[in-house]
Amino acid sequence: MKDTIEEKLKQITLKVTRKPDAEFSGQTTFQDLDADSMDKVQILIALEEEFGIEIPDEEIATIETMGEFVKYIQAKLSVKESDVQD
Repeated sequence: MKDTIEEKLKQITLKVTRKPDAEFSGQTTFQDLDADSMDKVQILIALEEEFGIEIPDEEIATIETMGEFVKYIQAKLSVKESDVQD
């Protein structure tokens, strides 16, 4: 599932930042992609819709790299799956 999350994050982020050829790895930051606050909001909305999760602004403010973002989304999806099973 990690590859799917990482690939979706990459697709959405590079589309929103309009940098389709940008280097993208687990160490890439929003700064590396010149993403402004509006770009971040668009990315968050797209990811929330894609994965059916909520991402509070205050939580996203602590995430610096795309690798951390992938782990964050994985954790949110794990919680969502366990809630569904209960």
